[in-house]
Amino acid sequence: MVLPPAPAGLGTRTPVKSGISTVTKGAIVAAISVSIVLFGMGYCFLRRQARKKYHTIQEDNGGNEISSLQFDLSTIETATKNFSDDNKLGQGGFGQVYKGTLPNGQEIAVKRLSRSSRQGAGEFKNEVLLLAKLQHRNLVKLIGFCLEGEEKIIVYEFVPNKSLDYFLFDPEKQGQLDWRRRWKIIEGIARGFLYLHEDSQPRIIHRDLKVNNILLDQDMNPKIADFGMARIFGVDQSQGNTSVIAGTFGYMPPEYALHGLFSVKSDIYSFGVLVLEIISGKKISSFNQTDSGDGLVSYVWTHWKNGTPMDVLDPILIDSYSRNEVLRCIQIGLLCVQRDPADRPTMAAVILMLDGCSATIPVPQPPAFFLHSTSGQSLTLKALDLESDQSASKSAPCSVNEASITELHPR
Repeated sequence: MVLPPAPAGLGTRTPVKSGISTVTKGAIVAAISVSIVLFGMGYCFLRRQARKKYHTIQEDNGGNEISSLQFDLSTIETATKNFSDDNKLGQGGFGQVYKGTLPNGQEIAVKRLSRSSRQGAGEFKNEVLLLAKLQHRNLVKLIGFCLEGEEKIIVYEFVPNKSLDYFLFDPEKQGQLDWRRRWKIIEGIARGFLYLHEDSQPRIIHRDLKVNNILLDQDMNPKIADFGMARIFGVDQSQGNTSVIAGTFGYMPPEYALHGLFSVKSDIYSFGVLVLEIISGKKISSFNQTDSGDGLVSYVWTHWKNGTPMDVLDPILIDSYSRNEVLRCIQIGLLCVQRDPADRPTMAAVILMLDGCSATIPVPQPPAFFLHSTSGQSLTLKALDLESDQSASKSAPCSVNEASITELHPR
């Protein structure tokens, strides 16, 4: 039996497409992607705005703190008798320092930056901001500042005995620095730098430690001054670098003079040089002028190596010194000026060695020596245990004769 053909459309069924079309899927994916991007951009924008607001608040707070220390120029002029020469305490490349008396009778030291000085607004603001936050008995205390017209003035506590070099290198005054006082000065400087390197917030690298920047109060206690070249370090930061070498010849470590690298160990090197100056009573710049090219560090190392370290002692101390303390200080000084920064002790270790709390003091390695050419036109660096660095022949824009060159760059 033959069945009749099924009606059209009943025997076969056209398959129905299920799901979402490719075009629709693409549109959905694109929409989700755009949403994610917009969300991310919005999040970053809001975070940036919050951070900006935070820093603005911080700056405003800092600004309020600084403005509370600001003096009118008229007050400073009255205090210094209009910057009278009779009130002048000293003069350097940065400008002049004057003694003044405020209306309440407080004596002050006024640092008036020269209009032609290379220490400009950057260094001025740097020093004010730093000093406002630093509090230690071995640091000079900031009283205030004046920024009016072209005048940039920093007001410090008055330290009556001027700077260390005023006594150390004056034949008539150096007798006032017996061994007890020199030991006390060395220890005080070390404690001041321990505070800067480890205890202050923020951490500070001074970068211009020298005899001129150590002031002495009425009891001959040392106070570290002149923070115009200082750098702020973060908690986890251990080293920085700069393309402009600024500092004082003879006090600069080799890694800074040659490559612009600085760290807390840069201050340690300068401290070592300063200790050797205090012990010997010899000015580092006096060696720079000799035709032999021999330097203070080389001079002390040679005596140490030859077993005659006591020969470097300032003759004026012959009746007041402690042999063990002198030898300990010479050894510490040489440890601080070693060529490799990693070989130099921290300031905490220095203080332990000074106090006699360290069971053993390491034997110093040959230091790096700065040699001044007989022509006086170029600077080179050599080390006893190494060949001359090829880059050492490059002339560095550092200063001679105790004059600082300062050029600060934003961090």
